Amino acid sequence: MTASVQFYFDFRSPYSYLASTQLESLGAEITLKPIQVLKLMEQVGNVPTSITCRPKGIYAQVDMGRWVRRYGLSLNPSNIRLTDGDACSRAVLSAATSEQALAVTHALYHAIWAGAKTLENTADVLAALGEAGIDTAEIAQRIDSAEIIAALSQNTAEAAARGAFGVPTVYVGDAMFFGNDRLDFVRDEISRQQEAS
Repeated sequence: MTASVQFYFDFRSPYSYLASTQLESLGAEITLKPIQVLKLMEQVGNVPTSITCRPKGIYAQVDMGRWVRRYGLSLNPSNIRLTDGDACSRAVLSAATSEQALAVTHALYHAIWAGAKTLENTADVLAALGEAGIDTAEIAQRIDSAEIIAALSQNTAEAAARGAFGVPTVYVGDAMFFGNDRLDFVRDEISRQQEAS
């Protein structure tokens, strides 16, 4: 039996970018759960310390470099403060299939964190997807709809209710793992659940 993994993430999170590149290697059924990480933090009483604490922010940049080298990735970030992470997340939620949602996720993360593309609005998001060869017709119809906006808020509330306090947060069943650096534990839990089934 294939294990089920839920991946809670925000496009403004560099560690979510890192973790997203490893999803297929987990050998599990992935459910993408884009959220609004700053609203999650407000709901649970957390603060973005990598932003508010200068030494931690400096360290995070060095640490990102280590992970990028380990994963063999490119790192050429856009202006994250100007990037409309919510529009990126709504694009994922507007995808027609789970396969398309994963392709959208990878394309937008690549644009933002490796391609230096600052996606300031819905039009920029759709253009980046088009450049990546993704059919945006259905996504464009849904991305700014009340239904999709509500789905993003619901994902955020759901993450808070499950005990998440930041991103990336991965659930294997009810077992929660926070951070890109916990993926080995995620793999262990996937194996344990598969052996138990």
